[in-house]
Amino acid sequence: MSPGLAHLRADESLVDRARAMSRTADRALLGIIGPPASGKSTLAARVAAALGDVAVVVPMDGYHLHDTELARLGLSDRKGAPETFDVAGYAALLRRLRNETDRAVYAPEFDRSREESVAGAIGVHPWHRLVITEGNYLLLDSPGWSDVLPLLDETWYVEVDDELRRERLVKRHIANGRSPDEALRWTNVSDQANAEIVARTRKVADVLVDID
Repeated sequence: MSPGLAHLRADESLVDRARAMSRTADRALLGIIGPPASGKSTLAARVAAALGDVAVVVPMDGYHLHDTELARLGLSDRKGAPETFDVAGYAALLRRLRNETDRAVYAPEFDRSREESVAGAIGVHPWHRLVITEGNYLLLDSPGWSDVLPLLDETWYVEVDDELRRERLVKRHIANGRSPDEALRWTNVSDQANAEIVARTRKVADVLVDID
């Protein structure tokens, strides 16, 4: 974490911080990071809603590889791991969002009900002065992923009680069609492996955010 920056709760101070970013001369990119089910998507949506039309959320999850490609690569049981995303495509999008501020740029969105990405679902327009992008691996220092952090103006790492986070994951998997046993296994094996990767990047963030 950068020296002198606060360890904050998810409250109005974060909205004020994001609003200040939206008032800079150029478009700003804010990254919100956390392990699976930490609450980063909810936080991103709340901050964007508080700022209104100047902010838009562009999740990293739109760059999930399709299940057919995961099967070809032998990665079906690792879906959600760093190697199961098109990180080069994601970094290219962030570069466009930084540089192409005078035209619409369209981003994909991950549809959890279908477990696949939908192209062109999110429009980023010239009036969007703050792009909030959220995902697990924005701070990861590995090939491909290390291109992401330099494209972000500020990063927030979301912290939450680990037991609560796991409970949320189990419920999410059941809601998406897995049996209770499958949901628990996926949470404790695949999701937990990914959460441990994310946790090791915590110290790189600019701000740590406590979610109650």
